[in-house]
Amino acid sequence: MHFVVLSSSRGTTFQAVLDAQKRGELTARCLGLVTDRPDRPCIEKAKAANLPFKIVPMTKGESREDFDRRVHEAILALGADKETVIAAMGWMFIFSAWFIQTWKSRIINVHPALLPKHGGKGMYGHHVHDAVLAAKEKESGVSIHLMDEGVDTGRVLLQKTCPVLPDDTPESLQKRVQELEKEWYPKVLQMIESGELKL
Repeated sequence: MHFVVLSSSRGTTFQAVLDAQKRGELTARCLGLVTDRPDRPCIEKAKAANLPFKIVPMTKGESREDFDRRVHEAILALGADKETVIAAMGWMFIFSAWFIQTWKSRIINVHPALLPKHGGKGMYGHHVHDAVLAAKEKESGVSIHLMDEGVDTGRVLLQKTCPVLPDDTPESLQKRVQELEKEWYPKVLQMIESGELKL
């Protein structure tokens, strides 16, 4: 199995994936990175790993589908085919229906809560952890899921939990959840590679 990473963030989970490859724990091949700006820290991770990367800036007034079509071209330029997995890691754009259909059942994403709770539009980053704490949840965690036309509504492939502590802040909870994300995203990719998980 081979995959392309989409990231518009720092790339901490991307780095965890690269580290898992170095340790031999992930044998699936990363074809490269697609990002949206030249100043994204995830680019440095790709460079350090000698991986190719493509920058696809969103232009003002551009439709989601037009942007996604250019992202799609960048993915293909990295050598992807219809069997390629699109691994979204901190990709801060909602995909158009066209992109979802083009890569149907091939796009995986991680959400920093236990879906279907605390998902949907506007639920990203600290907003998710704010909501978990406001709801007085006893546990949170990560949901690694397939992406569909909804927001955080695709089939969940794997969930892992962590406790919500009485003195948690959004920042302390986020840190605990991110550790799960870094541990389990590479493992899910390997489970797809081995056939243990079917997309």
